[in-house]
Amino acid sequence: MNQSINIEKLILELVLADNYQPLKPKAIAKKLELLEDEKKVRRTIRKLVQAGRISFGDKHQVIKPKLKNKGGKAKSSLKEPAFGEGVFPADSDPFPLHSKSKSKNKPKSAKAEKPAKTTEKKKKNHVVGVFRRNQAGFGFVTPLDSTVTDRSEDIFIPRSKTLDAADRDTVEVRISKPRPGDRPDRMSGRILDVVERHTHRFVGTYRESGNYGVVSIDGGGFDSAILVGDAGAKNCRVEDKVVVEMVHFPTANEPGEGVVVEVLGARGEPGVDTKMVIHEFGLPEEFPEEVLDDARDQAEKFDESIEGRTDFTKQTVITIDPKTARDFDDAISLKRLENGHWELGVHIADVSHFVPYRSKLDTEAYLRGTSVYLPDQVIPMLPEIISNNLASLQPDRVRYCMTAVIEFSDSGVPINTQLHRGAIKSAHRFNYEEIDDYLENDEPWKEKLAPDVFRIVRDMHTLAMTLRNRRMDAGAIDLILPEVKIDLDDDGDVSGAHTVQNTESHQVIEEFMLAANEAVARRLADEKLYLMRRVHPKPTEAKLADLTKFVRELGIECDNLESRHELKRVIAESADMPQRHAIHFAVLRAFQKAIYSPEEIGHFALNSENYCHFTSPIRRYPDLIIHRMVGDLVDGKKPKSNFDTLATLGKHCSELEKRATEAERELIKLKLLSFMSKRIGETLDAIITGVESFGIFVQGVEIPAEGMLPVENLPPDSYEYDRTSRVMSGFEEPNQFRLGDTIRVKVSKVDLDQRLLEYEIADRASGKSVMRRGPARRSSRTSSNAKVDPKNKGARTTKDKSRIKAKSKSTSTKTKSGKRKKKKRRK
Repeated sequence: MNQSINIEKLILELVLADNYQPLKPKAIAKKLELLEDEKKVRRTIRKLVQAGRISFGDKHQVIKPKLKNKGGKAKSSLKEPAFGEGVFPADSDPFPLHSKSKSKNKPKSAKAEKPAKTTEKKKKNHVVGVFRRNQAGFGFVTPLDSTVTDRSEDIFIPRSKTLDAADRDTVEVRISKPRPGDRPDRMSGRILDVVERHTHRFVGTYRESGNYGVVSIDGGGFDSAILVGDAGAKNCRVEDKVVVEMVHFPTANEPGEGVVVEVLGARGEPGVDTKMVIHEFGLPEEFPEEVLDDARDQAEKFDESIEGRTDFTKQTVITIDPKTARDFDDAISLKRLENGHWELGVHIADVSHFVPYRSKLDTEAYLRGTSVYLPDQVIPMLPEIISNNLASLQPDRVRYCMTAVIEFSDSGVPINTQLHRGAIKSAHRFNYEEIDDYLENDEPWKEKLAPDVFRIVRDMHTLAMTLRNRRMDAGAIDLILPEVKIDLDDDGDVSGAHTVQNTESHQVIEEFMLAANEAVARRLADEKLYLMRRVHPKPTEAKLADLTKFVRELGIECDNLESRHELKRVIAESADMPQRHAIHFAVLRAFQKAIYSPEEIGHFALNSENYCHFTSPIRRYPDLIIHRMVGDLVDGKKPKSNFDTLATLGKHCSELEKRATEAERELIKLKLLSFMSKRIGETLDAIITGVESFGIFVQGVEIPAEGMLPVENLPPDSYEYDRTSRVMSGFEEPNQFRLGDTIRVKVSKVDLDQRLLEYEIADRASGKSVMRRGPARRSSRTSSNAKVDPKNKGARTTKDKSRIKAKSKSTSTKTKSGKRKKKKRRK
């Protein structure tokens, strides 16, 4: 064994020992007599933490693994070690889902083993968490032991107290004592130490200042440019987009210093924006050659033999996908049984057959976690040899699948589920547009399709709508917000946008995929197994109370929205109201995010006790985990599952899913900013998507460019901000802004480097009304809890409200008589 393996073994043996007391990495190096190799010890500890084998506790002490630890961050696949390469001892199983479980008798609500108590007195006001930096310099720290979906414990860090922390660094914070005037619902603190850097690499624009080369980091993450010295070795030109390796991070008093490690291309050049996002988010790019070799080996072995599999090749099986789909991972069969029931077959590409456990392919898929769908390219989880060929359910080809055969009563009640390792031969490939055309008028299709294919499409629609109606009646919540997709030209620039319609063809496939996911999760749960669930926590009581108040202030009568059915009623009844956008945005704000976890939380929006992801193993690693468990069941084995390992994996996959989503949004934002930079001064309709004390966030209706209306860009007035109901109200009648309002705005400022888009109210000089909203809500000014401050007549001192003044250039406001008077400067 090499030295790194020995170091790992020594660390694991020390930390996992029963009598271990938490130590810092340097103390561990000293205890193991490895002070000369302290850097290797620290590096190895970080890798073990990322893999979930150990954890960081308070004061950066190393402790035993715990359930709610920091999820592993998968960066470039070329830099991350494989499961058994350089991280884990050869005789250990870092991913023991198929090894003997030590959690067999653990109650399902139990947590992972708690770390041993430290002899050092715990400082309750010290917290380790992830720092999120705002463009304005301040930020928030999310404690490591908080859940992915909960932000109630976030700690506010003022700009002057951020030390040299960058966005997404892991930091140690000291919580400050509350002071008069502090918000009672928000903790604040000071960063004491950067425990671990999220990245040392940043994207920016190369410029020259005197005799120095500097890089202005994109996104406003740093206050000043980074010194890079002589960048001639990389042939940098002024205004090139580059990648910088940070040597010294900037502080409030010292500039940062770095070195240019890669030139991405000239600013504005086609494709450079995509390269920028890939580097910013550490997205994997090309597959390592050994992974491609593994995929090629799988292709050579595949002979389309169906021996040992359930033969579905004689059944009528079809696929329905988008026109542009390159891989087909789900197919459907359907027939009526003699008892009048339906037998639905959901056939999902058997990726597990081509991606053996702990193979090079499996390791790479784990590190990627998910495919990333950028506007102009896809970064797949698996090589295209697998995703677009071997595991793609192409028409008239024998393809392997994992199949859930579900029997439904005529009214859509699931009777039983059978799982199979199957083989199919798809009879026809449909796209969504064809199915919609068929459903509108099926007569022309009789001559185009074989009789069995023609019949199955109509039967699929009948069953899918039955399942949908039953699901909705049972309490599932369906928020329908129009999804706007940008259109790109050949250079990857925005040429326009279109609204994606959720038609009945989409709903047919959606219902069958939901049914299969739920049926498989229910089957695994019936076997008393821990499984990788897709969970969606219920909104907190506080958020539902705020939502109830918000809906009532819109003029809509409702009971407490903690009632699922009352919440559904409000959403349904508002569908055709002017207030629908306001309600839907507010509901989304109240909801938590769905994540991966073995905990039996259930899925709130779907109103499902057991739900998992089974239907897309080509693009999601959690589905592949489920497939392997299903395969064991089919083979007559008892799948071994480990709660703690699944919890760590769940956090890992949730973080990578979040990274993929953020990267997609950031690239869309970049492309839209470039598009809007050529439209300064143009006006457009926009929907208010957020209201904060410092301004209003809006998104274009026709072009989904989200920007901000700073308070200073609002019409001159004295505004009252209600945080609970997300309303900004001025004294003048038109100057009331709330979530979901449609307003007319003008593009006033675009800064591509700062990633900033600002709007201002259109027609503000003419005094015309620029809003379209439903019936006026009851004014908060006349509510019983709005009190007048005797020291400042007209100012209200309510619990959740604050005063903000938007001044005109002459810093004056109108009195009731219409005359102007100068504002007095308040001392």
